[in-house]
Amino acid sequence: MAKPEFSERAEILLKVLVERYIRDGQPVGSKTLSQDSSLTVSPATIRNVMSELEERGYVCSPHTSSGRVPTALGYRAFVDSLVTYSPLEKEQIEQIKGALDVRKGPQELVESASNLLAEVTQMAGLVLVPRRNQEFLRQVEFLPLSNNRVLTVLVLNTQEVENRIIPVDREYSPVELKQASDYINENFSGFDLSDAHTELLKTLEDTKKRLDAGMQAAIDLASKALEPEEKSADYIVKGEANLLNIAAESGVERLQEIFDAFNQKRDILYLLDGCMRTEGMRIFIGEESGYDVLDDCSVITSPYTGENNVLGVLAVIGPTRMPYQQVIPIVDITAKILGSALNQLP
Repeated sequence: MAKPEFSERAEILLKVLVERYIRDGQPVGSKTLSQDSSLTVSPATIRNVMSELEERGYVCSPHTSSGRVPTALGYRAFVDSLVTYSPLEKEQIEQIKGALDVRKGPQELVESASNLLAEVTQMAGLVLVPRRNQEFLRQVEFLPLSNNRVLTVLVLNTQEVENRIIPVDREYSPVELKQASDYINENFSGFDLSDAHTELLKTLEDTKKRLDAGMQAAIDLASKALEPEEKSADYIVKGEANLLNIAAESGVERLQEIFDAFNQKRDILYLLDGCMRTEGMRIFIGEESGYDVLDDCSVITSPYTGENNVLGVLAVIGPTRMPYQQVIPIVDITAKILGSALNQLP
């Protein structure tokens, strides 16, 4: 968004008004603006400037005789060009690093980051679960189930265990299942899961005339077991109760709509997924998100990255009247520390 053209006086007054409203939650009058801005101008001049800002859509008057409050456009001008960020104190940074200890597993790190964002900002913290580009096979085991099904136990990467149930066209004996698992473990341990699957299909095609029926069945079962699965995106959300103040300003129905959006996930996931394809932080104020349910909210997102790629996105969702000068640096540094921690995992 292009920087709006303000006089220096209008910039000062808008900045003071937004900061005061964020702090107190009450309409800001000319007298307060005069005191807080330290401008040596008359109250009439301040009223004229505020009238101009109101005409341009940056502030509005909730009631005829009251002061003014910022609009979404006013918040946008504040965030883009007027805000003075509050640098994080050393203790805050150490708190974030302590919560995102590299000794934790990826799932625990994501949950810790979401909890941390909610606790520190007193808003809702969301973290898109990282989707691994590679899954390395360590070991596989097959166990027979009833109704022509086989349980596949995959050990991936360093310690992740994934269970898959594979429908088959006949029953497999324990000997056949052992033959299939031995074949995979001996030939494909350490392979990327997708590469192992491709090689198995190639082997099955190239050697099917030379293999006995039992070995063909073993390789066929192995290829089904290692077929890459399309994992749906998901996110962890914590601190939903921190949004209760939205009910006071926008009504209980709007709060319930937000909670429903968290549970259904589709729209929130689409928003976060879009942020993965752009560089740097994104800030959506009110209607800018494109989702009616978030019209009374602001969403601050930042991607967290590995060595060469974006792993996911984390976000804070809160009312438009949020302390942007504090929340934005918290989101930024948390994303950096989370990405660094995940990047150190084996």
